[in-house]
Amino acid sequence: MKRILVIEDEPQMRLGLRDNLELEGYEVETAADGDEGLQKANGFSPDLVILDVMLPKKNGFDVCRDLRSRSILTPIVMLTARSAETDKVLGLELGADDYVTKPFSITELLARVRAVLRRTGQQKPTADAVTIGEIEIDFKLHQARRGKQRLEFTAREFDLLRYFVQHTGQVVTREQILNEVWGYEEFPTTRTIDNFVAKLRQKIEKSPHAPEHILTIHGSGYKFVG
Repeated sequence: MKRILVIEDEPQMRLGLRDNLELEGYEVETAADGDEGLQKANGFSPDLVILDVMLPKKNGFDVCRDLRSRSILTPIVMLTARSAETDKVLGLELGADDYVTKPFSITELLARVRAVLRRTGQQKPTADAVTIGEIEIDFKLHQARRGKQRLEFTAREFDLLRYFVQHTGQVVTREQILNEVWGYEEFPTTRTIDNFVAKLRQKIEKSPHAPEHILTIHGSGYKFVG
């Protein structure tokens, strides 16, 4: 049975989500604020977190950031009453897997939950540590080094690099990357992928303008070569 943690401060919303998720066969735990949510994320070990943005004590963005900084890669679906595109982008870049804006139908949310669980369940296993040229990457600890020099990667950059490693030698489109790494089909633009790829190349390639590992396949997308 899949376990879901709901972090939501509105009592009626929290109860409604719990009841509907349990009817779908999930084991559900709830938390009413960000601090409690972080504690239960550690103790309950959920398969997915439904996380409201507007929370007391610690907001949803901070909770998401804290989870990812602890190398907790549990899928996160964020809930918010906000409709600003910048808020959606922030949540996704912090490591959220999907984003649902209030008010929403429970049918839509359940569909998103199933899709995220299906997608993450189908991900190919990746070695905890890989070497890319002179760079040593530890995905489990979210650490990267070139010799003794530590390299800084964001949670989203680690996710993208992991995806490339999982698909070594395969051509992947920008749309595939958006759907499978960001998990959000209405993300503003595929240009976002190009920007993240450029940042990765700056960090792992000897010559970012003549990459050896993350190759652009014109008219198609990208291909990773180990």
